[in-house]
Amino acid sequence: MKKFNEGFLVGAATAAHQVEGNNIHSDYWAQEHMEHTSFAEPSNDAVDHYNRYEEDIRAMAEAGLNAYRFSIEWARIEPEQGRYDENEIEHYRKVLRCCRKNGIEPIVTMMHFTSPKWLIAAGGWEAESTVGYFADYCRYVVQKLGDEMNYVCTINEANMGLQIAAISARYMARAKAAAAKAASGGADEAGKNVEGSVQVGLNMQGMMERMKKQAAEHMEIFGTPQPQVFVGARTPEGDLLVMRAHQAAKKAMKEVKPSLKIGLSLSLHDIQCVEGGEAEAQKEWEEEFAHYLPYISDDDFFGLQNYTRSVYGSEGILPAEEGAELTQMEYEYYPQALEHVIRRVHEELPQVPIMVTENGIATSDDSRRVAFIEQATDGVARCLNDGIPVLGYMYWSLLDNFEWQKGFSMTFGLIAVDRSTQKRSAKPSLAALGATVK
Repeated sequence: MKKFNEGFLVGAATAAHQVEGNNIHSDYWAQEHMEHTSFAEPSNDAVDHYNRYEEDIRAMAEAGLNAYRFSIEWARIEPEQGRYDENEIEHYRKVLRCCRKNGIEPIVTMMHFTSPKWLIAAGGWEAESTVGYFADYCRYVVQKLGDEMNYVCTINEANMGLQIAAISARYMARAKAAAAKAASGGADEAGKNVEGSVQVGLNMQGMMERMKKQAAEHMEIFGTPQPQVFVGARTPEGDLLVMRAHQAAKKAMKEVKPSLKIGLSLSLHDIQCVEGGEAEAQKEWEEEFAHYLPYISDDDFFGLQNYTRSVYGSEGILPAEEGAELTQMEYEYYPQALEHVIRRVHEELPQVPIMVTENGIATSDDSRRVAFIEQATDGVARCLNDGIPVLGYMYWSLLDNFEWQKGFSMTFGLIAVDRSTQKRSAKPSLAALGATVK
């Protein structure tokens, strides 16, 4: 049922590495193919969106969607430092024009987790040089493609490094406690509980077990035993470096096209607490969102990404209540979270419009996805009715795809893909999302 007016953006999201396939110059591609990899499987052809984007964009348009958030892959555009690939620029020009031809507004992300391998060898996301490298890349893309773009998200989930640092510490503490009790399977359970508290596909146990074995391989590939990839535990200094990279990229792109609307996205939970957990909950919100306010307060929009809630007690984060419905990612099924987070962000960042750049659910039961979308978008509509400036809602994700370290086992998509043939099959949830704006 229609709940959004004309002009409100309703669409789906993807990330280049997760859908395109054969992203051979990226840090992730290198890590997936290590002997001691933490990845369940390599991405390989992924779901071949690189060659099938026209079919996928047309499917969105036919369902009634009017926006598509996707990423331009830095490792394709600049496979070697300072060498830009014009053929890849032309590829993304075709994707942008395909969106326009089908009445779809493109929302472009410049960096969605993956980086060129050379960038990581040069110090990665803890090196000051990355700020300039990222700005140069963004400037170049807008010089070439800016006439096709209105909305740009510089960095996807810019706070992911701090979230991973926190869950790494949490994992180690739980694993140590389990070992002390000599509980069989304790480490596994610790890993599962922790992985469900971060909004990205991680294999925490595999990462910890293989860390020493990976060091030599990392040295060979990146020239360092501890490569500073974007989706890795970040220092407080590295966290602020990411903010400076965002600001430098925004400045560079605005110099080329001042009218471009530019923001970044953060991974946010609906942070709640039980009695005694107030201080822990406030501390978590400060780390997850509030301390970034000085760096994003003059952005053109804020990209809000939410999947679930986190509940805190006096000792920290609590597991989901017994019997709670969990998704494939071990998140609590809680579509109400999105409305709560939109309202909280607006309270603290009232001058910046909000774009829901990701919200979704990994499940094999599409009826639960339909219900999730209905409840989440009802919450967005209530926010709009209350005058909160929400620009759009992007469901994650358009296609069942490569969920990072978890491989292809997590099914978030509105469209199923038979990877033996790459045949697409729209799920009822695609039409359900389209009906909100049709």
